[in-house]
Amino acid sequence: MQSFVFTVIGCFAVVSVITFGTMYVVAQPASTSSERPAVKAPNFGRHFQEFGREGSILIYDSKNNRIYEHNPQRNVTAIAPASTFKIFNALVALEIGIVPDDVAVLTWDGIHREIDAWNHDTNLRQAFKDSTVWFYQVLARRTGYERMQQFINKVGYGNRKIGTAADIDRFWLQQQLLQITPKEQIKFLQRLYQSDLPFSQRTINLVKEIMIREQTPDYTLRGKTGWLTSRKPNVGWFVGYLEQNKNVYFFATTLDMLKAEDAPARIEITRRSLKDLGLLAQIN
Repeated sequence: MQSFVFTVIGCFAVVSVITFGTMYVVAQPASTSSERPAVKAPNFGRHFQEFGREGSILIYDSKNNRIYEHNPQRNVTAIAPASTFKIFNALVALEIGIVPDDVAVLTWDGIHREIDAWNHDTNLRQAFKDSTVWFYQVLARRTGYERMQQFINKVGYGNRKIGTAADIDRFWLQQQLLQITPKEQIKFLQRLYQSDLPFSQRTINLVKEIMIREQTPDYTLRGKTGWLTSRKPNVGWFVGYLEQNKNVYFFATTLDMLKAEDAPARIEITRRSLKDLGLLAQIN
């Protein structure tokens, strides 16, 4: 009677793609180890369905090098950054001294605009919070076409197209010029967080400070909204990052917006998705 012993020696690396309806998630560990299991991510798509709008979200867990996303094709599709470009614009203006700090006031030009909060003198910090377009247009004009293009090229921001000198105060608002994908937004935010941008630490720290939307003993949420009106349907942005549990979670959300009442959904969908990952909750 013969005895056969079969010994199988192998190492199997597993990369899992999980599909939940329109939800597409890649859960891949940072290391080459095959021991870490795939993460079963929640269905972010249901949040968009609840609001009756198309959109996308990408969340990057930096500690575990994992990506969670809804609508992956849209996350690699470039569109104009709209007011999310205020992050970059603020960095440049502070770096070259267009404004000395975040509280220096620029005088309102007296032109009444559709949002009441824009119709007064303001500073960098408040204009960021109110997303005051005219304030950041002034910063861009004072920066000038050549210097702005130089900084865009140094950073490698989006497709780097800012048009001509005549476009200096609107190139981030026009769909046919500067464009960036949600995935590229995440990479830019990572570099900002890591201070890996061609700006001084003082400049970077000031911009990080004005980006804070919520701060509790448990977490800090930084972000910037945007509203692209130069295409139909309009597209809303919400980009930023969450620091919690000694980790950083970067996010980029886009949402088709048909009316002004859709605007809060950009933030609410992002918050619900972060909560699906056990974040933005009280830590015991």
